[in-house]
Amino acid sequence: MSIRKINGLLALSFALVFALFMFGCAVPQASDGQTTADSSRQYMADVNQAVEKLSDQLNGFQDAVSREDAVTMRTQADNAFQTLDELAAIEAPAELDELKKSYVKGADQLKDALNDYIDLYTEIAAATDAHPFDYATYDERLKKIQEAYDEGVKTLEDADKSATEL
Repeated sequence: MSIRKINGLLALSFALVFALFMFGCAVPQASDGQTTADSSRQYMADVNQAVEKLSDQLNGFQDAVSREDAVTMRTQADNAFQTLDELAAIEAPAELDELKKSYVKGADQLKDALNDYIDLYTEIAAATDAHPFDYATYDERLKKIQEAYDEGVKTLEDADKSATEL
């Protein structure tokens, strides 16, 4: 598979996961009063708003990948990381604390995978005849990045499942 195809598929996968994450969030039902239900709804609404912003940023990342523009990839990824940090800072009601921890963990795992992907792409782009990229390690590195990404996706899917069961 060519590097360009892999770049496109990986970027698309990142964008799709966050779209799934955005639409998969359910508002938990509270049994102990309106205030708890309101704060739960507000938390989930804030999470959805952050993920909508994130989705736009990841679309920019995907565009940079399609143009093979490593500088813009990094800029878009940094913007996405800032939004992920904002997501982590959203106050959750006590009954959603574990759910929040799961969302933050999954987002951090995806952040790590995205950083590793950009690092790999940057190394390839910076290779010269005098200092060529070591393609002997490429498949293994890409496999590890994909595994880290898949683990993050699973964590987010599990969090979404937990949200729908509350």
